[in-house]
Amino acid sequence: MTENPYIECGKVINTHGCFGGLKLESWCNTPKELTALRRLYLKKGADYIEYKVTKASVFKQFVILTLDTVDTMDLALAMKGQTVYARRKDFHLGKGEYFLADLIGLSVIDADTQKVYGTLSETINRGASDIYVVETPNGERMIPAVAEFIDHVDIEKGIFVRPIEGMLD
Repeated sequence: MTENPYIECGKVINTHGCFGGLKLESWCNTPKELTALRRLYLKKGADYIEYKVTKASVFKQFVILTLDTVDTMDLALAMKGQTVYARRKDFHLGKGEYFLADLIGLSVIDADTQKVYGTLSETINRGASDIYVVETPNGERMIPAVAEFIDHVDIEKGIFVRPIEGMLD
């Protein structure tokens, strides 16, 4: 599988002000990580259109920013609802860090017995922690992505878990 050089990092949820400002929901670890990016991209068909970030700040849990060629309310309004992307190489991942998008398709494996429960199909975030959706032979199952259940992630081998009885059966 070829790795996409772009990664989803947020969504335009509204305009901000009268001169093309945007309000974004950040999908990064923190909204501050999104404000550190100097370039963002919008997908149009198979292409990624580059925008230079001219100003960015955090307001509550949102990101308020302006882009170089978006200087009217109408241009900003046209972006509402769109996903924004960044180049993978613009993020600096530490040792043991990974993008959640890269976990999709990994095997979910028992850390003790090496039993393969299934494949990770989706990650959901509903607040306190992520939830991993696992496709098993018995259907879709969910496991909270917390240290109590997730032993470790090996981006090459899979997600090693310690589920409670019945969680992934």
